[in-house]
Amino acid sequence: MQGSGTFGIESTISSIIPPDGLLLNIVNGAYGRRISLIASIYKIPVLELVYEENEVPDLDELVKTLISNPGITHVAVVHGETTTGLLNPIEAIGKIVADFNKVYIVDAMSTFGAYDIDLIKHHISFLVSSSNKCIEGIPGFSFIIGLSKLITESKSNRRSLSLDLFSQWEGLESDGQFRFTPPVQILIAFHQALIELSQEGGVAARGKRYQTNNELLVSGMRDAGFKVYLDDKIRSHIITSFYYPEDPNFSFESFYQKLNEKGFVIYPGKLSKVDCFRMGNIGQLFPEDIRALLKAVHETIKEMNLDL
Repeated sequence: MQGSGTFGIESTISSIIPPDGLLLNIVNGAYGRRISLIASIYKIPVLELVYEENEVPDLDELVKTLISNPGITHVAVVHGETTTGLLNPIEAIGKIVADFNKVYIVDAMSTFGAYDIDLIKHHISFLVSSSNKCIEGIPGFSFIIGLSKLITESKSNRRSLSLDLFSQWEGLESDGQFRFTPPVQILIAFHQALIELSQEGGVAARGKRYQTNNELLVSGMRDAGFKVYLDDKIRSHIITSFYYPEDPNFSFESFYQKLNEKGFVIYPGKLSKVDCFRMGNIGQLFPEDIRALLKAVHETIKEMNLDL
């Protein structure tokens, strides 16, 4: 599906859920909230199980909600919630969803290609990811891996022309062509990225590199005096949120600019209640890059006269 990862999510939500459907959305970050927003714009009924941005879902509550709301037809969750770096337990959630015979939609935008996601074992009906992130292509299209039976059954559900998942799938199956202008250069880059993923050793090897990057990053940032927002047990090795230091000399804008001048770009926070910034460690990054970043962080601490 042409466009960013959100286009793929919107295509799936707007196409797969029928007029009499009811979506249960598990929310513990900005990207979970975005799924609910998409549903509301299309006037798709949605129930939410909402948690704090540093909490994983309560599986017992999920069971009780499915029991008390038999009209639920679909369940959605974000695997790697990059609001914080939290990793949701998609396998455990998938087993419960399967026990209740519901359609399971997983946003794996930031994890697919670095985590072992078994669609059959995890009972995933639809998985959505994008051409960049862990595949290490460039942005420009998303992809939806779904059950063809459910895609076929969605033919009459469409609420959009350009994001109609059935028509896109039908066109690609019939002649291999996009219905509208194809992102040719993105597809070429993606093909090369898949070759390089295989050459690196596949998902396991790439995930290991990212994990090594993350361990170096977190250890080095902690040594520098920064505190990690999430408990290590629920934190992914994709992106990490760090609290703003309490030192009054700290300004994120200044910290960001000084690192930028040294060749490093970090993320502002996306949390709703806590001041944090984020550091990602995926893509064509290696341990030497993380060490160089940490060196720049130490230099910036001195320049800003921070007492951490």
